[in-house]
Amino acid sequence: MVVKKRCLLWDWTNSSGPGNPGVPWAMDQCNFHDGPLSSVSNWNTWVPPELNGRAPFRPMIHLEPQLSGPEWDWVWNSDQPIVQYFNEPDKNNISPERAAQAWHDQMVPLRQQKGKKLVGPAVSSDENGKNWLADFMNRVSDQPPDFLGLHYYGTDGNDAIRYLEEMHSKYPQPIVVSEIASIDRNIGSVYNFTVQLANYMDNTDWIFEYGFFGCMRNLADGFVSPDAQLMQSDGHFTELMVKLQNEQPMVPP
Repeated sequence: MVVKKRCLLWDWTNSSGPGNPGVPWAMDQCNFHDGPLSSVSNWNTWVPPELNGRAPFRPMIHLEPQLSGPEWDWVWNSDQPIVQYFNEPDKNNISPERAAQAWHDQMVPLRQQKGKKLVGPAVSSDENGKNWLADFMNRVSDQPPDFLGLHYYGTDGNDAIRYLEEMHSKYPQPIVVSEIASIDRNIGSVYNFTVQLANYMDNTDWIFEYGFFGCMRNLADGFVSPDAQLMQSDGHFTELMVKLQNEQPMVPP
């Protein structure tokens, strides 16, 4: 039986918009039918039109601006069951205190009144991220998230697994790894990391979902490894993306 845990991280620029023709046709390459893809996220509150109901969408309150205006309205009125709250707030000048206040003021009512499941803030895996998360979780202990949100970037798969197990031992919630990738500049190492972590997370019951970064035409920044890209510049999928959406268990090339 296929284990569906792999969230497609679909860059918002893939969708067409004013001044951006996008590559919406590229969504047709996705195997949502009999592969391990479970859902789609675009770091936004709006659904990519090209998704067209083929998989669940994960709306994201990316940062504080999404807590008001039309974007908040889209989340409040969304029919999607799971909402992600904050993307690396530890690196975006959002204090645990402010995040916890907005959590109680807006996210908890969203859960209570709309029946949503909530993914807590996805922090970076460094010490600052760990400390930020510990402070936040203490402040929301009366209304904790349904899922623990995490990110991980590195070069050693064993280190990644140790980090996930450390966080699992500290917090009881199932984990959503909303971003993970190798930052190695060696393509063989990138493939080995991806294969090791995908197979580990598929077989770990306390990991609910995970997304490898990322399906986008251009590198997000100099931190991300070019060899970890899941989309080519022309919108076609890389070999790694083809393997991620079809292979289970994954095997090295």
